[in-house]
Amino acid sequence: MKLQEVFGNNEEWIQKKLSENPAYFHELSKGQEPKILYIGCSDSRVTAEELMGVAPGDVFVHRNIANLVIGIDVNAMAVLHYAVDHLKVDHIVLCGHYFCGGVKAAMQAADLGVLNPWLRNIRDVYRLHQAELDGIENENDRYNRLIELNVQEQCINLLKTATVQKAIRQRGVQVHGWVFDVSTGKLIDLKIDFKSILSKIMEIYDLGE
Repeated sequence: MKLQEVFGNNEEWIQKKLSENPAYFHELSKGQEPKILYIGCSDSRVTAEELMGVAPGDVFVHRNIANLVIGIDVNAMAVLHYAVDHLKVDHIVLCGHYFCGGVKAAMQAADLGVLNPWLRNIRDVYRLHQAELDGIENENDRYNRLIELNVQEQCINLLKTATVQKAIRQRGVQVHGWVFDVSTGKLIDLKIDFKSILSKIMEIYDLGE
């Protein structure tokens, strides 16, 4: 696609929306009340709204390389705080995807420059689950499982934050771990047993009332 085509596409999109609802943009300008915070990967093949089949205004979105939630990432923490405390979302979705280049790059023995400290977080996930992952002979299956475990660990990172802990206690906010299969288009709920996982570690991470 040529860059100059974007504005033409925009005009076509505007006309399509207005033909369906003449007040569409007027209503959109009134504000947003999304019920979902979506945290996903920056991969150009994985677009949050499209894969969920939702419209603008339905989902608050944050994306970065390999869908990481890092406590000292001010950008991610600001998005989380705004979505939970101000927009009052009911659900936080952490969505990874198979064939993730960030996860694969993290497991290569290579100096990736400024990406090194970012991708080190994925290597830490591998270290935490090394026995299981090393037991998977097929390389592609091993990467896919690492992608799933990375989703699990990033969900746990969300649950470690005071913002999420308070929202769970006060409003019953829910955290979900999903994976998008680029090869099939299928969205998969990993159905992570957070209660079991957190029962072993929450004494350490509980931030109180």
